Amino acid sequence: MTPTQELQVILFKPQASIDLEGGMALSEQMSGIVPQSHQLWVIDLAEVNFMDSSGLVPLVKGLKAARQSGCRLVLCNVQTPVRLILELTQLDTVFEIFNTYEDIFTTFKDNSLVLAA
Repeated sequence: MTPTQELQVILFKPQASIDLEGGMALSEQMSGIVPQSHQLWVIDLAEVNFMDSSGLVPLVKGLKAARQSGCRLVLCNVQTPVRLILELTQLDTVFEIFNTYEDIFTTFKDNSLVLAA
């Protein structure tokens, strides 16, 4: 990322549960955007109260695609049931997890952010 290039935030907000059906919906949303090095992908899990093993697939695929493109993918607002799944699978050590959406931006020194749909 060049100093003059703005960071673009791509926000994903899955709803209710990330199971087979919810995971497929999240995968479709994520596959519709080509990750680029000036992007920050945020998966806000505030509305997700359930996730099973099939729900882990789109998260891991998204992280892999982001890393291959030099993009950063983070999770925020992870509810207790979802956090337990991430901890049991030890994916809590793989993903960057923030308590709130606002906490993500305290890690950036440069506040030149552009929100994208």
